[in-house]
Amino acid sequence: MLTITPFLWFDDQAEEAANFYAGVFPNSKITSVSRYTEAGPGKPGQAMTVQLELDGLAVTFLNGGPVYRLAEAFSFSVSCESQAEVDRYWAALSAGGEESQCGWLKDRYGLSWQIVPREMLEIIGQPDRAKAARAMQAMFQMKKLDVAKLRAAAEAG
Repeated sequence: MLTITPFLWFDDQAEEAANFYAGVFPNSKITSVSRYTEAGPGKPGQAMTVQLELDGLAVTFLNGGPVYRLAEAFSFSVSCESQAEVDRYWAALSAGGEESQCGWLKDRYGLSWQIVPREMLEIIGQPDRAKAARAMQAMFQMKKLDVAKLRAAAEAG
C-alpha cells in the first residue's frame, strides 16, 4: 500500500519541535527517533530523523542543518470545532513565533500553520454572496480568526 507522509527539514530542532507538537495536539506521539553516529554529518547522538503521529497523521522531521529553511509555501491547516479551540491552538503555536493574516501563523520553529474554525468555511461558502463577501472582507482584517466577528460581518448590511 502506498503511503505518503510529509517530510520536513529542520536545522537542528527536529526532536524539540516534535516533542512540542506532540504536547499541543491530542492523539499525537513520537513513534521513533534515529540518531546520528560518529559517521556524521550531524553531531553524534543528535536526532537525525524523528517520526511522529500528529493527531494521527504520520510526519517525519529531519535535522538536516541550515541548508534549507521551512517556508510559508507549506503549512499545516488545523480545522477547529470552536472559537475556544482556535484560541488554544493560536496561543500555543504563535508563542515565540509570528502572527500573520487570515488565520496564518509561523511558529517558533518556522513551520507555518492555518488555524481555521470550521464555521468560517460555512460563512464564506454560503449561497448569499453578499454576506460571504462581507465575511471575507472582515477575515482579511484579522490575524487570529474570530467566528463571532465573521458572523456579525456577514449579517451586517
